[in-house]
Amino acid sequence: MEIIIFSGAGISAESGIATFRDSGGLWEQHKIEDAATPEAFQKNPELVLGFYNQRRKSVKNAVPNEAYRQIPVLESIGNVTVITQNIDDLHERAGSMQVIHLHGCITQAKSSATDDFMEEIGFRDINIGDLAKEGSQLRPNIVWFGEPLPAMDKAINIVKKADVMITVGSSLNVYPAAGLVFETSKDCQNYVIDPNVQELNLPDNFVLLKENASLAIKNLVQQLTYGNIKSR
Repeated sequence: MEIIIFSGAGISAESGIATFRDSGGLWEQHKIEDAATPEAFQKNPELVLGFYNQRRKSVKNAVPNEAYRQIPVLESIGNVTVITQNIDDLHERAGSMQVIHLHGCITQAKSSATDDFMEEIGFRDINIGDLAKEGSQLRPNIVWFGEPLPAMDKAINIVKKADVMITVGSSLNVYPAAGLVFETSKDCQNYVIDPNVQELNLPDNFVLLKENASLAIKNLVQQLTYGNIKSR
């Protein structure tokens, strides 16, 4: 059985990581064009690096919540791939073995001049003067607004083969990533977990669960692992 978890900021919020768009979220303190675009990095790299250094500290202090810890349980009944819009590493720390970061990962750095160099930095800061192998300034391995999603094609190919797809914590408003839910086959069983599901315009065959991430994931994992869902 091929099981896909498609996660967004809502699953991290329960671990205390600020979301971008909610009231009190990160974009209330920073304009997108000042902190998350290639132009911002060219104009003021120190500000941009500082913004992500602070984000890295908040991720370091966060702990995977129950939703994260339940997801690896599904590996007992199938091949589980996590596709996440989040840039934190909470899925990995909770034990998920296959994780695709559509928007990059905060614990990685890359060259600002080429896509050929990336390195794991953990929770270290990136400062002005920290260089990649070819001599360019390091930047966070984050997909900024206006940049393509390198992992999108891979994610689409995986989603097309899914028997079960569980979307959790995503507003399904951020494209092109949100379009993944419509790439599943007609035989795939789709679940969408969101306390505000009535605002989502989804096909009738989607199962909508109006619960918080931890409770819904725990209940759904129990349902799936007790054999209520069969592979096609």
